[in-house]
Amino acid sequence: MIMSLLPGMQTIAEEITKIRHYLHQHPELGFEEIETSNLVAEKLTAWGYKVTRGFGKTGMVAQLSTGDGPTIGLRADMDALPITEENNFSHKSQNPGKMHACGHDGHTSTLLAAAQYLAENPHFQGTVNLYIQPAEEGLGGAKAMIDDGALQQFPCDAMFGFHNMPGFPAGHFGFKAGSAMASSDRVTVTITGKGGHGAMPQFSIDPIVIASSIVMSLQTIVSRNVDPLKMTVISVGSIHAGQTFNVIPETATMQLSIRNLDPATQDQVETRVKEIINGQAASFGASAAIDYVRSYPILYNHATETEFAQNVARQVLGDEKIIDDFPAMTASEDFAFFANEVSACYLFVGNGDIGTYSCSVHNPKYDFNDALIPIVANYWVNLVYAFCPKQS
Repeated sequence: MIMSLLPGMQTIAEEITKIRHYLHQHPELGFEEIETSNLVAEKLTAWGYKVTRGFGKTGMVAQLSTGDGPTIGLRADMDALPITEENNFSHKSQNPGKMHACGHDGHTSTLLAAAQYLAENPHFQGTVNLYIQPAEEGLGGAKAMIDDGALQQFPCDAMFGFHNMPGFPAGHFGFKAGSAMASSDRVTVTITGKGGHGAMPQFSIDPIVIASSIVMSLQTIVSRNVDPLKMTVISVGSIHAGQTFNVIPETATMQLSIRNLDPATQDQVETRVKEIINGQAASFGASAAIDYVRSYPILYNHATETEFAQNVARQVLGDEKIIDDFPAMTASEDFAFFANEVSACYLFVGNGDIGTYSCSVHNPKYDFNDALIPIVANYWVNLVYAFCPKQS
């Protein structure tokens, strides 16, 4: 049986929903969240939090303490995506070409609802650190905050965060201990051959043919090198070469996205990718320059924190709302940088499995489900109360 919301939570959530709609109307891209961060900082300061800004440019840490005790960290991201919204509701984006298509407006608003409730009902013994993060979408805002000293100045004993999940029942919570989300490696390859006339290919070294051969050969890493029980994704997202129909170009560029859930496999794949690209280029008499960047690490959920978070969810929501051993995801999330520094759990909350809220993230028709605001905020507050129990 689902437990009821904490007294007063629904009222707070209704007011915070207005903020969520405002944020959705005014989306800002990574490291550009000026208006968003100003609004968030203003609210948190008014509620009595000590707000320290400037971590990762627009990020901040807000702290509320009731004295000696454990320190819990809660994290939310703020940034939008460069997508033109196609929804027609009243809170649709007013910033052309920008949209909250991943629900970060909802993540931030949910944390604000929890923050207000905790400020008004500080029934805990210890400290709450709220890490309000910019630039999750591919720009590594979490790492930028860490590099600027967010965890050094405001350490915590454990950190928790969540992402909404379209396609799963609204308000159902999913937990995955261990590798929960994949690493993201970005690879740029420049193949240098020898240009020439398209009618006389024998005098050229065609980088387009070489790139094509590389694309096909890379797939053998997944099918013939990696343990079939280990997940690996290798996708070639772009190939660019040439200017016209009858000229063989001198160079071709390729961009790859590579995902893994296992560190040893990640190392193995990097080695094989480089071997195949260099080997294929050399076999044609060409050369290849490889820029291999490990963008986001594997998001690893620590067992103790995941079990703790899951137990609180069971108490708050009931067994029927819990998805045990949530499937690991091939997508990436820069909360992984925090989880590499402090014991952590990143959980998943269903946004809806039918209708509007089942629409995938990064889609121009997506919207965050406002019904999650009181549910998740209620959970965050109970998590804080359990992590920092008030001494009798």
